[in-house]
Amino acid sequence: MTGFNDQVIEEFRRSKGKLGGMFEGGKLILLTTTGAKTGERRTNPLGYLEIDGKTVVVASNMGAPAHPDWYHNIRRDHRVTIETGTETYEAIAALPPAAERDALFAKIVAVEPGFAEYQAKTTRVLPVVLLYRVDDRVRGLGDFLAEVHDWLREELKTLRAGMDDIVAGRADTLLMEKSLRAHCVSFCDALTKHHAGEDMGAFPLLAQRFPALAPVLTKLGEDHVVVAGLQKRIRELVEGYVHGESDPVRLRDEFDALAGTLEAHFAHEERTVVAALNVTAPG
Repeated sequence: MTGFNDQVIEEFRRSKGKLGGMFEGGKLILLTTTGAKTGERRTNPLGYLEIDGKTVVVASNMGAPAHPDWYHNIRRDHRVTIETGTETYEAIAALPPAAERDALFAKIVAVEPGFAEYQAKTTRVLPVVLLYRVDDRVRGLGDFLAEVHDWLREELKTLRAGMDDIVAGRADTLLMEKSLRAHCVSFCDALTKHHAGEDMGAFPLLAQRFPALAPVLTKLGEDHVVVAGLQKRIRELVEGYVHGESDPVRLRDEFDALAGTLEAHFAHEERTVVAALNVTAPG
């Protein structure tokens, strides 16, 4: 099949997606994935459908007992490249949950009955894959997450400025301590709710559709535990702070450790899950 696929790919690119012979009149794309074992880029010509305005492909492998290699690849890395003949764009591949998959497959079979024949040939459930163009214009839950991060970053700056004032002994120190204490409680509560929402909502949603994100989501969950521990320590220091007895420099240093950990966590989250969240829960 490799030689045959190479011929199809060459003709597809040369003819700008207009193929003859057995593919004449068919809807075909070139899907490039990253090899799960080799890490090398692999391109496959695939028939596709537009179902409910979404680009859909089926890992049918013509009814063979094993999934095609490209399907294993997207389970390891959901970032793909799509060629239509007239354009090339980056996309991400999502796996719908079982009920959604079944509904989509029924619609696919209604349009292309051949897929029902492929399903009848094998005991494996043919995977349905949704391909979403990565488009900065598409806003959704991922952008909301980034906006929450920006708000938390500004709160961190405000808290840090308050600690600097206490260390420097500027203005009314007792009043500043009271304000800092209230601000710290508000910030910690907001951050705790944000992380709880991710752990119970956003991350399970992503885990269902993007198996490749499993290591990322595990790491982000571990970060939440670390951050919770740092939050607890900062809150204890702020609430137990006694003017003239406690060390404000130590408080500021511990706060800087929390701020640094949070910034690294926010940045990693934004790099890895924003695009997937946007297509999973668009605005």
